[in-house]
Amino acid sequence: MSKQIFLSNSSSQTQKFAAEIAKKLTVGSIVALYGDLGAGKTTFVQGLAKGLGYKGKVFSPTFIFVRPYKLENKQIVTLNHIDLYRIEKPTDLKTVGLEDFLSDKKAVSVIEWPEKLGDSLPKKALKIFIKKLSESEREFTWNE
Repeated sequence: MSKQIFLSNSSSQTQKFAAEIAKKLTVGSIVALYGDLGAGKTTFVQGLAKGLGYKGKVFSPTFIFVRPYKLENKQIVTLNHIDLYRIEKPTDLKTVGLEDFLSDKKAVSVIEWPEKLGDSLPKKALKIFIKKLSESEREFTWNE
């Protein structure tokens, strides 16, 4: 595995980068997005969704935890956008039914605030770390 770095200078560059990542995903893939508030996680998910063939608007599921998007993709049927920011204790995850979403064999799942899962994050997850360098610049790092 080698460390990869991508520098983005705008929201549109972030979305294009995420669309490129989407091309590498297969059914059952899980993407874990790490970063502070305002780092660009939802912007990344917008690009990922577009790259997977979703044509509508993508919103953060902060208050509902999971927002599934139906895709016009032959293999990947659904993008599960999961936001764990408001999870306070591990038992909250059972209420949400997180395991069902993560084990969906016809979906790709992307998780904001995956650190809330602790050791429960599937080992196969692609971990992407987002660092806010300035108002418009972001640094993305991951292992490939």
